[in-house]
Parts: sequence; C-alpha cells; structure tokens
Amino acid sequence: MSTIETQAVPAGTWSIDKVHSTIGFAVDYLAGTFQGSFGGVDAELTDGVLRGTAKVSSIQVNDPNLAGHLQAPDFFDAERHPEITFESKDVRRDGDELTIDGEITIKGHTEPVEIAGVISDPINDPFGGERVGLKLEAKVDRTKFGVDWNNPLPSGEPALSNEVTLLADLQLSKQA
Repeated sequence: MSTIETQAVPAGTWSIDKVHSTIGFAVDYLAGTFQGSFGGVDAELTDGVLRGTAKVSSIQVNDPNLAGHLQAPDFFDAERHPEITFESKDVRRDGDELTIDGEITIKGHTEPVEIAGVISDPINDPFGGERVGLKLEAKVDRTKFGVDWNNPLPSGEPALSNEVTLLADLQLSKQA
C-alpha cells in the first residue's frame, strides 16, 4: 500500500510576474469601499515559503494628495518604514483552496495573519516557461500596526474602518 502526499504549492523557486500581478487593499470609507494598490512589489515562492514586499512609496490611488497622506506618519510612514513585508510560516491546500499562516509587517510592527485563497496548478506558458497563479485575501486590523488616522462623521462614528482587506492576485514564473 502506498500513500501519495500532495504538496500544497509546487516545488522550486517561482518569482512574480510584475506585469500580470497586483497587490492591493480595500477598506470601508464613508458610504463605500476605498481601494488602492502598490506598484513596487516583489514576491517569491521558494520551497513552500511565500515571501513578498510592497514599497510604500509605490502606493497607487486616484488622488496624488491622498497618496502623499498615505505615505505620511498618519498612515504608513514611508520615510521610516519603506516596505510592507510578508512571510509564510505554513501553507495548507485542499483542492485548489489555500490557507496560508504567516507574518506581515506594516509600519515596523509584525503581526500574525491568515490568508485564504486559491491556487492554479502550474501551466506551460507560450514563452517556454511555467506559471502558477495565486489569488489571496486577508483581513487585518490596521490599528494593530499603528495606522490609527480617522475622521469622525457627524454621527460620531469613524469614517474609516479599522478592518482592511489585503488582496493579491499573483502570477509566478518558475525559475531555472
């Protein structure tokens, strides 16, 4: 009798395709959801460990003044904390669903985080390489990282939610 163990993620080293990948966030603000993304990102999946970084200075929103405010000490404090980082500690797979336990560092403070998502099995691309896709989502309390800015509504309720959804849609290419 033999047992077959399926790896949660493919073996080897897989690096981000920066053109076809997105890392962003969504947070309830006023009467809707505010979204943004990071242009300067990096991610690598090596021997079952997923690591990623986002340069705070690369934050992308629809208003340059707001982008500047998000880099200020009220929010990410880009000057003192130029990167957001993530490293997985455990990856579990059930079919195409993933659960990733890891640690995220925002504004110099590290907290555990659980990420849920899906993985596509490796495919051969038209350029002679191999790719795998990850769609990931996690929820964090921004105040645990010292991101405390808010503006009260006339009702006294905060305008900005403390819960932030982190989103990653990654295409990773196998490295030789």
